[in-house]
Amino acid sequence: MNTARAIVLLLLSVTLAGCVTSTVDEMVFNEPVEGIGDATVVILGRRHASDYETEFDFIECIADHVVARDSTIEIIDEIEFINTLYPWFEPRTAPLRPADIDRLVQQKPVAEQLANLKLEYMIWVDGSTVQTNSAGSMTCGVGPGGAGCFGFGTWGNASDYEATIWDFTDKAEVGRLNASTSGQSYMPAVVVPIPIIAPVQGTACDGLGDQLLQFLSSEH
Repeated sequence: MNTARAIVLLLLSVTLAGCVTSTVDEMVFNEPVEGIGDATVVILGRRHASDYETEFDFIECIADHVVARDSTIEIIDEIEFINTLYPWFEPRTAPLRPADIDRLVQQKPVAEQLANLKLEYMIWVDGSTVQTNSAGSMTCGVGPGGAGCFGFGTWGNASDYEATIWDFTDKAEVGRLNASTSGQSYMPAVVVPIPIIAPVQGTACDGLGDQLLQFLSSEH
């Protein structure tokens, strides 16, 4: 009875503790007044750092978040955009400053493709999600009564992403957003492991997605 009660209390405590803290900062210089009309947007991940790459699935998550809430916003798929304009948006050749856009449009094939896409905003997302700590242990085995595990593990994750908004027409940076999240995940196991995952990256995606939606949407 005491063992069962201890297990219930343990599961309740980790369920309550498996949460995420999040901070979103916004600095917008020139927000559209009536949305972006029939122009398009592309969201790209920065991947020129030597120690990390902004995840492709995180970029896709932000785009899906925005479009799901305002279907009038047309966001070009990141992979499709990179392939269409190969090699100009590979990590080694991608523009690092709005002023670099002039270098791009001097290339006639690039200028034609960008004109066809009706690109208005280019949004660069830089950052990653990393594991910050881990503790605990777990043992699993097979016996006469069957297989099972016993133990308790915990680990932390932290996400830090910055989105920089370029106005492609004016060749200027018009906004910058930052989302920082952290959380602790748990894995208690009494016969069967029960993961309690803190949605750190998903929370960062929602935070940046909401801020970009506010910037781009005509439904202010």
